[in-house]
Amino acid sequence: MKQVVATALALLLVLFLLPLLLFGTGGLEQTEQAAPTGELPIDRTVVTPSPSADSQTQIRVALTDGSVLTLGLDQYLWRVVAAEMPASFELEALKAQAAAARTYTLSKLGRTVEKHPDADVCTDITCCQAYIDPDQAAANWGDNAAAYTAKITSAVSETDGMAVLYDGQPIQAVFFSSAAGRTVDAVEVWGNSVPYLTGVDSPEGDEVPNYHSTVTFTLEEFKSKLLAQYPDADLSGDPAGWFQNTVPNSAGGVEQVDVGGVTVSGGALRTLLGLRSTSFTVTADSQGVTFSVTGYGHGVGMSQYGANALAKQGKTYDEILKWYYTGVEVAPYTPGG
Repeated sequence: MKQVVATALALLLVLFLLPLLLFGTGGLEQTEQAAPTGELPIDRTVVTPSPSADSQTQIRVALTDGSVLTLGLDQYLWRVVAAEMPASFELEALKAQAAAARTYTLSKLGRTVEKHPDADVCTDITCCQAYIDPDQAAANWGDNAAAYTAKITSAVSETDGMAVLYDGQPIQAVFFSSAAGRTVDAVEVWGNSVPYLTGVDSPEGDEVPNYHSTVTFTLEEFKSKLLAQYPDADLSGDPAGWFQNTVPNSAGGVEQVDVGGVTVSGGALRTLLGLRSTSFTVTADSQGVTFSVTGYGHGVGMSQYGANALAKQGKTYDEILKWYYTGVEVAPYTPGG
């Protein structure tokens, strides 16, 4: 009886093992591998990136139609940099622009401005910074839209949270287009001395579009414009004698000049006549009055074309900022921190 049972068990074992011996274990292993586990491999754990410092600051922007749009600081800065500086510029120049624009924006937070009391900033360049909608920027860039969009995004993200500080606080990081070899002290333009807004050499030149410009007025046009603002000016006699006693500013431009016996600042004359800068010379004769102008803008703070020239020389964005803003540091800054 025991022999019969043993024989039966042996036959059952052979029947069970025979398929495995004939076909191997591949099918079993494949079935086990294909079975879902509901778990990720340890070496593929998903890490959620931390939000950028800029995205955590909300900016209220007064638009031209009177509405107020709330954007993350990173989104607002993209629109400013795209509007303020050519996207074809060197990346380090664009990064310097992003940090300067961020600093300028941070310096405005918490201040009430009569022109936009319900917003932190506006899109009027005479009050705040330039601004462009991404769709409009892309349309302007045409075939370069994808590359330039990515480039501006990099300029903002690679300077995330970085600001230009003096005594630990954001400066008024003013900027302009191009200088005639040197920037000027703030006191020469606005009458207030600012320690970090002092004149420095600026390396741009004839690569700047319309770096040299000329504006000519007929004698009657010039008289009409000047006398409307300065009625005591004597514009009789030889036009060559109307301009006297020119006083240069620290950059070689015009600080003030006597016109028809009335002293007029270079800045006032620039505004009155629509000149591109105060770096001008003037000639007057019976044919009219001609101003030969170099550069563009008020001349204080960072020159944008100068920043691009420095970037081409290999300077980094923080080196560019320290070049134009005297005695500053470039460091992370948290509003209200």
